[in-house]
Order: sequence, then structure tokens, then C-alpha cells
Amino acid sequence: MNLSLRKKILRSILVIMLIVLFLTLSYFILVWTGLWEKFNSVEKLRKFILDLGFWGRIAFVSFQFLQVTILPLPSPILIIAGSLIYGPFQAGLLSLAGILLGSAFAFFLGRVFGVKLVSFMIGKESQKKWSKSLSNCKYSYVIMMLLPCFPDDILCLVAGLTDMSWTFFMVTQLIARPIGIFAVSFLSSGEVIPYSGWGLAVWAIIIIVSLILIFLAGKYNNEIEKFINKIFKKQKIKNNKQ
Repeated sequence: MNLSLRKKILRSILVIMLIVLFLTLSYFILVWTGLWEKFNSVEKLRKFILDLGFWGRIAFVSFQFLQVTILPLPSPILIIAGSLIYGPFQAGLLSLAGILLGSAFAFFLGRVFGVKLVSFMIGKESQKKWSKSLSNCKYSYVIMMLLPCFPDDILCLVAGLTDMSWTFFMVTQLIARPIGIFAVSFLSSGEVIPYSGWGLAVWAIIIIVSLILIFLAGKYNNEIEKFINKIFKKQKIKNNKQ
């Protein structure tokens, strides 16, 4: 084993150990302070952020960053709590800031530290499954990010393991993230679509359509990829002729 390879291995081990230590300490601090319980309740989380006063917005953005990268915090609960405190538009903007930063950092972790770290963070089987999906179907990543029920945060980590460029990744985030975030932020309030009367029928349609799209995206993943690639190739040829 040459010296350069030995240094890389030692550096990787050190980074993983530091991350494990950070995660462990963060978890125990959250449990010890009682914050862990608050993150699983909209009302408790709302009260906690309100009690922070001026620093509440910074804490809110930080929580959204952490839920993408390190801590398994439920993003919808954070967004809904934010909507109750700051209103849907401001909560959407704050959530978008934290989640975009977190997504970029997750991609960075995957790109710089590779398979070992990603496997440690999400599990070996999950890493293999999503790496295979993204390696074969890069453009379908956009659809995965747009549709609900796909693990967006895991996909950001795994995307860093593929040959996906930073530009493609960030453009995808800028397209997909605002749609999901603002949809949760505005719709969860019940003001746009109420949770009673005609609203129940609309919610049923939204759920059914979402499930159908998820099924179709999974079943025809390769066909979608070929179709999108075809469009990009045609556009590229057209641009070259001009």
C-alpha cells in the first residue's frame, strides 16, 4: 500500500469518526434538552420557535438545513410549523433557503467523501438502490424530486456519487424544491383547499393523481429517461446548426 493511498484511507476514517461523533452528540443534546420531542409535534415546534423571538428565523432555517443533511427531522412538520408562525409565503422562503443549502451540502458530502460515507448515513442497500437508479436515469432525477414520496434528501446525497454535474443538480433543486415547499406551505393551512366540504374531494383527487404519477415514474423510468434524452439531443443539434 503506497503512502498516498494510506493517507486517503486514514483521512476518510477520521472524517467518518468525526461525523459519527457529531451525530451522536447532536442526538444526545437534542434528547437531553427535550428538543427531540418538540420536532415531532407541530404545536410544540411552533411554541419553541416563537419563544426564540428574533433568533427564531435563523433557528428555523438551520433546522431545515439539518433535516436535509444530518438529523432525521420531518420536513413537512417544520414547514407547517413555519407557516403557522410566519405565514405560508415567508415560511416557504425560509424553508427554501435552508433546504437549498442543505441539498447542496448533501451533494457535496456525496461528491467529496464518496460511497463509504453515504452508505454509513443511509445504509448500504439504500445507497446501492438509489445509486443504480440515478446512474441509469439521470434526467428522471428531476421527476423524482418533483413527485412526493421519493426520498429527496437521500437522492441529494446519492446524486453526489454519480457523474451528475453541480450545474444540473442545482438547476434541478431550483426547479423542484420551491414547488414542493410552497405547495406544503400554502396547502397545509387549509385556506386554499379546505379540509371539509368540496375540499375533501379535491384532496382525494390530488392523492390519487400523485400515486398514479409515482407508479408511472417507477414503471416507465427508462422510457422517460430515453424520451428526455431525445429532447435534449434535438435541442443540442438545433443549437449547433444556429
